[in-house]
Amino acid sequence: MKTKKDITSDALRSMWLEFFREKGHAVIPSASLIPENDPTVLFTTAGMHPLVPYLLGEPHPAGNRLTDVQKCVRTGDIDEVGDRSHCTFFEMLGNWSLGDYFKQEMIRWSYEFLTSDKYLGIDPADLAVSVFAGDEDCPRDEESAKLWNECGIAKEHIFYLPKENNWWGPAGKTGPCGPDTEMFIVRGKPCGPTCSPACDCGCYLEIWNDVFMQYNKTAEGKFEPLARRNVDTGMGLERTLCILQGKDSVYETDLFVPIIAAIEKLCGKKYGKAEEDTRAMRIVADHVRTSVFMIGDEKGIVCSNVDQGYILRRLLRRAIRYIKQLGMQKGDVVTVADAVIARYAEAYPELTAAADKIREEIAREEERFEKTLVAGIREFEKLCGYLVGDTVSGKACFKLYDTYGFPIEMTEELAAERGLKINRADFDKLFEEHRQKSHAGAEQRFKGGLADNTEATARLHTATHLMHRALKTVLHDENANQKGSNITAERLRFDFTFPRPLTSEEIAQVEQLVNEAIIADVPVVCEEMTVAEAKAAGAVGLFAAKYGEKVKVYTMGNFSKEICGGPHAARTGELGHFRIVKEQSSSAGVRRIKAVLE
Repeated sequence: MKTKKDITSDALRSMWLEFFREKGHAVIPSASLIPENDPTVLFTTAGMHPLVPYLLGEPHPAGNRLTDVQKCVRTGDIDEVGDRSHCTFFEMLGNWSLGDYFKQEMIRWSYEFLTSDKYLGIDPADLAVSVFAGDEDCPRDEESAKLWNECGIAKEHIFYLPKENNWWGPAGKTGPCGPDTEMFIVRGKPCGPTCSPACDCGCYLEIWNDVFMQYNKTAEGKFEPLARRNVDTGMGLERTLCILQGKDSVYETDLFVPIIAAIEKLCGKKYGKAEEDTRAMRIVADHVRTSVFMIGDEKGIVCSNVDQGYILRRLLRRAIRYIKQLGMQKGDVVTVADAVIARYAEAYPELTAAADKIREEIAREEERFEKTLVAGIREFEKLCGYLVGDTVSGKACFKLYDTYGFPIEMTEELAAERGLKINRADFDKLFEEHRQKSHAGAEQRFKGGLADNTEATARLHTATHLMHRALKTVLHDENANQKGSNITAERLRFDFTFPRPLTSEEIAQVEQLVNEAIIADVPVVCEEMTVAEAKAAGAVGLFAAKYGEKVKVYTMGNFSKEICGGPHAARTGELGHFRIVKEQSSSAGVRRIKAVLE
């Protein structure tokens, strides 16, 4: 196929943003990897996640045409990393219409960007698309098919597929949803007469997805047409580069080449020569890259045993294990991190600014893991002393993994050195049960944040502003800043930086200040202003340019002034009685409060 094989990742990012800037879109910066205020998952997993409030109707300060390159992390497939394509960190090129243009403009622009020699220059004969086939809920998307055909896509390359392939569901059980149209590169011959982009034979490789939110799913399960229709699109940078550069793996694109080269130099082995070494290099490159972005994020995290910190710890320890497998030395993981920072310095200068913090946290975790390995080996030696027969049970192996963080591969190596076997089948069964629970718990722990947009959730969201101010006042600490929140219709959960537990008197004082603000029944006023104006007005919030030139500032009398997005109550008097249910540690230097409105 004909593509721009010399295109670089930096050029593709710039090309995307400039294309949509010319189409009247405001270029907004990437949001944090850690969702703010209205999280739906542990990390930002797609370009649309930071924009959910605006897709649900909130006006965006930058306007109704937006484009960006969003940092994302997905951790559900950590154990798959090492193959040709899986990554835990990735960049998503995206653009949005918030009640502005719709299918006609978007499909024509998609075709132009894909096929024009000024942009990707892909031969239309190498493209295929899929559209929604229709069902009892919503009609067949003949409009999208017609538009694609008019652009130049042959009818035999237009496929009608069901909801499981071509439908974007609501953020919750109800809300905006609609059909999507997906674009594919045709990389080979169809495997048979029924072959389509839904087939996993490898003939079709997805490159882009345009979502058309034109329905509202009601509580009764009906799909009603929306008066305000949105467009949400996404193109993965890594996958697109792999296609354009004609590479067999994302790890062979210019995003990874200097990182892999640093690993080769440190271990003295060659990428692509031995399958086992190649897999290990990919894991090290991916996991260290993701860790660098997590620690260097504007809401940078540190290793812990819960939430985001647990995922960071798991990634780093897995990377260190494969560094050892490659024969690299202690401290080499920091050298790989330096290669990541250097590779992304131009696109993400915050990594350079946070370089010392990144190096220190990675070095600390390597030291902790060294001690864990010592403890695990000691426990293994004890186990061998009680062993009957020549096989270590799967349960014992899993205890070493789960309690001591001891990798199963190391248990296998130690057993082999003593002429022992392990019951790998039983371990794999226990590990899979653990993985399923961890995936459900870690990735979905933040389900049901502000995405449901209900009045109850909006009231609790408003209460977090009052509590945030009250905490700073009672604790006499302006650095008691929000680190994250999770808000459902039933309760709020709020993490903030503070070094010690709150006393019962302090908790009572926070409750009193919040309830005084509620009794005052002041209006919740929203204003749009520049970041400089927000700073001058004394608004609380992260002043990273998350929303572009303008931000939304919510003011509640003299009680609170804070930069925020998402739904709020109209007046504080609507909230009810505020009560703190629990105050506890979240992680080192971070406290967690759970509260309700009664």
